[in-house]
This record gives sequence, structure tokens and C-alpha cells, in this order.
Amino acid sequence: MNPIYIIASAATPVAEHYGRSLSALACDAVRGAFATAPGLEPSRVGGLFVANALGERLAGQGQLGAFLASVVGLPGIPAVRVEAAGASGGVAIQQAGQAIAAGSCEVAVVLGVEKVTDQLEAEVEAALALAADAEADALHGLTLTAQWALLMRRYMHEHGYPAEAFAPFPVNAHANAAKNPQALYRFPINADKYRKAAQIASPLNMLDCSSLADGAACVILASERVARSLADRDGGRGPLVRLAGTAVATDAPALGARLDPLDLPAARASAHMALGRAHMGLGDVHVFELCDPHGIAAALALEAIGYYRRGEAPRHAADGAIAPTGRTPLATAGGYKARGDVGGASGVYQVVELIRQLRGEAGPTQVSGARVALAQCLGGVGATAATCVLVAE
Repeated sequence: MNPIYIIASAATPVAEHYGRSLSALACDAVRGAFATAPGLEPSRVGGLFVANALGERLAGQGQLGAFLASVVGLPGIPAVRVEAAGASGGVAIQQAGQAIAAGSCEVAVVLGVEKVTDQLEAEVEAALALAADAEADALHGLTLTAQWALLMRRYMHEHGYPAEAFAPFPVNAHANAAKNPQALYRFPINADKYRKAAQIASPLNMLDCSSLADGAACVILASERVARSLADRDGGRGPLVRLAGTAVATDAPALGARLDPLDLPAARASAHMALGRAHMGLGDVHVFELCDPHGIAAALALEAIGYYRRGEAPRHAADGAIAPTGRTPLATAGGYKARGDVGGASGVYQVVELIRQLRGEAGPTQVSGARVALAQCLGGVGATAATCVLVAE
């Protein structure tokens, strides 16, 4: 595959943007991205890929490709909406990369956007339930949060952990988000606060559940020729970031249809395929962004990918392994839990945040020597997994 580079990126703060529409947030992100790529003209863009999971249900807008292409100043180009629930952003990045690799275009824009906070909680829960199996789960009122709670309880039963053992995941996320001006929750928490937090879906409590919020993020992908031309014109500031490998894998949406509920085979398959396409292994990655709306989700992903053996992720997290100075630095900008969950835009936010790491621009949560990064977002409870491997050159 011909080399593909990410030449620009930007994101809006994650927040309850009551005064901003979906299209306004999208414009902010796209304009921000173009501002980071001096010399790149919109006329060079050959495709727009919109990552969005909930636009029709919560924002009342379909055909988001054409709609947002005209709004953000890219009229007339091929433009599609990519929907894979919470994995939409990663899938959109993969499809944009494939378009460039196939020669369909030399520059592609990936825009992740969600606008959700204008709706009542019941409507939001109904929209999120679309990522589940409608007949087996959603019809009976089993929410995604409840499904993660079931997995957490099973994990605790099999491996002998109390609920408090998962506290290091949100504690780490909040510690990092406190230093991120774009995060939804910019305050630290501790294990004691976690232990005393009110239950949401036992054993998941309020401090182990992410909040769905509004936001938009944009990355611009380009061929090697375009990327190097723009870098030369810009004086070569900072390293080029290459999209070294991508992969998407799927599993049954219904937990009851899976042979082993505590395994995430799609997460494992997509990560290993993406690393293989990047000609890298697990030990080559320096910094991570995973799907972590709850501690159990991060633990299962780390174990499925192969960084820790089954039943060991919470113990390693307690030992500092997921901190910016640890073995598997995770959620350095706050993750889903503290940065905020932006639905189908999450995968694009992950890549924006990892680009800051690879360019040495992550500030207080910078991972020393970060040159290779892995982003993985999940749709539903691991029914779709999209992984991107990034390399700083």
C-alpha cells in the first residue's frame, strides 16, 4: 500500500454545546484542521468521510455526507456518512485511507461529529440502543451500559476482584483530563470517591461511566507526494505522521450469541491485522487510545489485544501501567470517561489526540519518546472494532 499521511488535525472541546448546531461544530473542526495545513487548498480534497452514529435520531439530519460537504465548504465532492456505532470514526479513517491508496483521490477529509445534548435522556438511551441487537437485547430494555455492567460482574466473579479494583482506569483518565482544556471533566478523582459513588448499573457507578456529549474532530489524509510537498513548503515543522496500518473486524452484537462474553475477538483481530499491515508488533507501540467508557471496557480490550493476560489488567493498572509513564499509557487526554464520549466521532478524536503525542505536543501528559501509537474504537460492546496504527517519521 502506498504511504498515507495525516497532514492536518483539529477538534472542538467536548462539551454540552447548547448554543452550537451539528453543522456549526463540523465547521469549527474542519476550519481548525485546514488552519494546521498552510498551503492546502480545499479544492484539492477529493473525498469527505463523515463519521456519525446518531445524527438521524438525535440531530434530525440524514444524508450527512452531502449536507456537511456543502456546509463546510467542500461542495460537489464525493461525500458519505460512515456509521458503525462507536467505531464509526475508525472505520471512516480506514475508508479514507483506502480511497487514497486506490488512487481515487490524493487528499481526503475525515470528519467525526455528534450533537446529542439537546435531547432528553430517554431519547439518547434509545438512540444508543441501536448499536445493540434490537431483537435479543434492545427490545427487552438492555442498554449498552447494562451490558458492560454484566461483563464487569462476570469478570469480578471469574477473577475474584471487587468493584474497587477498576478504580485505576477512571482515576487515570480524570488525572489526564484535568490537564486537557478540551476535556468535558477537567478535575481529578481518587479511589475513595470512586468507592462512594452512586450506582448506575451495578457494579458500574457514576465515576465509572462516561457521559455522551457534543463535539467534532477532523483529520486530513494525503498521499506521500502531497504530504511531503506541504511539509517542504511549511519548513518541515515537526515529524510527519503516517497512517501505517488500519483494520476493521466484527463480532455478534448480542452478548448471548458469543462463545466467551469476556473475550473481545474483534478487538484482537483488528489490532493484530493493523499492526501486521504496519509491519509492527505489540511491543512497538508507545501510546494508546482505546474504548474506555468504563474500566471493564479498557481492561477487556487490553487483554484481548494481548498486552495483559486474562484477569490481570486491573492489577497492572493499579501498578501504574496505564499512566503516561507506564508500560501501556492510556487515555492521556482523558479518554471516553473524562474527555467525554463523542459517539461516532470518538475514533477521530483518538487520532487527533495521538497526533499530539507523536508530535511532542501533549504537554503535561506527554509520553516520553512516543513514536508509534495505536487507536482502537469499538461499536456497541465490541461488535465492531476499528484500529489505526500511527507512526511519527
